[in-house]
Amino acid sequence: MSYRALARKSVLSWAVVAVGARLPVAMAPLAAVFLVRERPGGYTLGAVLAAVYVLGEIVGAPVLGMRMRGERARPQLAVGLAVGAAGFTGLGGLGAWPDVPPWALAVCAFVAGAAPGAAPGALRALLTSLVPERAAAQALSFESMLTFGVWAVAPAATAGLALSVAPWVPLALAGGLMGASVAGLWLLPVGWLSPDRNAGAASAGRDEAGVGIRVLMRAWPVYVTGAASLSLLAMAELILPALLEQRGFGVGLAGPLLAGFSIGSAVGAFVYGLRSWPGRLPLQSFVLVLGVSVCVVGVASAPWAWAMAVGLVAAGVLQAGAMLTRNLTLREVLPDGALAAVLVARASGAEPPVT
Repeated sequence: MSYRALARKSVLSWAVVAVGARLPVAMAPLAAVFLVRERPGGYTLGAVLAAVYVLGEIVGAPVLGMRMRGERARPQLAVGLAVGAAGFTGLGGLGAWPDVPPWALAVCAFVAGAAPGAAPGALRALLTSLVPERAAAQALSFESMLTFGVWAVAPAATAGLALSVAPWVPLALAGGLMGASVAGLWLLPVGWLSPDRNAGAASAGRDEAGVGIRVLMRAWPVYVTGAASLSLLAMAELILPALLEQRGFGVGLAGPLLAGFSIGSAVGAFVYGLRSWPGRLPLQSFVLVLGVSVCVVGVASAPWAWAMAVGLVAAGVLQAGAMLTRNLTLREVLPDGALAAVLVARASGAEPPVT
């Protein structure tokens, strides 16, 4: 199955809604730092606000995701995105006033992260329902390319708007984009499970998700593999500025190097969806994670900036495949209803390409 199976109006509508819902998520941590950086202790406060935002995502994704109805998800999605848009707008509006107490900013940041926490996973489940079953790999590859593209654009857009216009503008834009995505939901199906054909699967999925432990026991090897590769790249991102400085390179190179990672990830997602690859999905995942590990070791030991860039781009290509094999493996090991619940509960906006 080629990418031609995705050439339909419903998938284009989904992409517009997904960009509106995910670009604010990608902008949020850096936007929070720019919002308060000119206050006393601004960078520390910015880091705290970013952490509170991510904490909101971590809390909101499972709490709201497990309660989302696969056969009628639109109302819950709309409410979550609308409240999230209000959180972003409130954070930007309050941040424009220097006398606003930090706790008020933290409340807005938490709401902005928690309320739409289930949206990324729900949108992913909606996408797979829009295409034939045999095009699932291409659909997930397309979703990954879109996600990596959003995360490549977001830092430059956030910094440019904050520095050239005003520090609160990125958050106001984020609120507007997320609010617009609410209207776009009415271009999509009301849910990813058909009430007449899949009511039994939806009920079974909710029952199994309610038990929780049975779903976890089926899926834990997939999560362990995915967490291993993401942890490696998270550590690489955290130590990259210090590594560049230790080797005499400008710390500013970290941005272009990580952008190269995102571009490599988008390319990797596209290539993975072009064909069927040999070997079972768990074996593919193991090989790809092993390749990511080799690339990270190469980045840590390379004495030249160009070699570090090559290592990060290669890691991005392989990481995209590892993420896709993880999602496809979940489709194999879980029943339809439970799969939808797990996708919604685990896939939060705190899942960027690297961290």
